[in-house]
Amino acid sequence: MPRLTFVEFDGQTREVDARLGETVMRSARNAGVEGIIAECGGSMTCLTCHCYVTLPESGSLPEPSANEQEMLDCVLEARENSRLSCQVVVTPGLDGARFDIPQWQG
Repeated sequence: MPRLTFVEFDGQTREVDARLGETVMRSARNAGVEGIIAECGGSMTCLTCHCYVTLPESGSLPEPSANEQEMLDCVLEARENSRLSCQVVVTPGLDGARFDIPQWQG
C-alpha cells in the first residue's frame, strides 16, 4: 500500500496507507483528514479537495485532464503543483507523496 502524507494548514500531519485504485480524496476522507472536505463527493464541481502535491523523487503523477485543469484555473492560490485529490488515483508511484492542504480549506 502506498503511504501518503497529508499536511493540514496548521501543520498537523497525518500519514495514510492508501489502497491502490482509490482516489487520494477517498483515502483522505476515510482517514479523517479534515482539510479535504470533498463537498461534491468527487464529481469535480466544488474545489474543496484541492491540495498541493509534492512527489518523492521517484514518484509519478499523470497530468491533470482538461476538465480538472479548467477547475484548477478557478482555485484561489493555485500553484504549479495544485491538484484536485478527487481526480488523483492512488498508484505505486504516489508512495511517499505529500499533500499540503491550503488555508482556505482548513
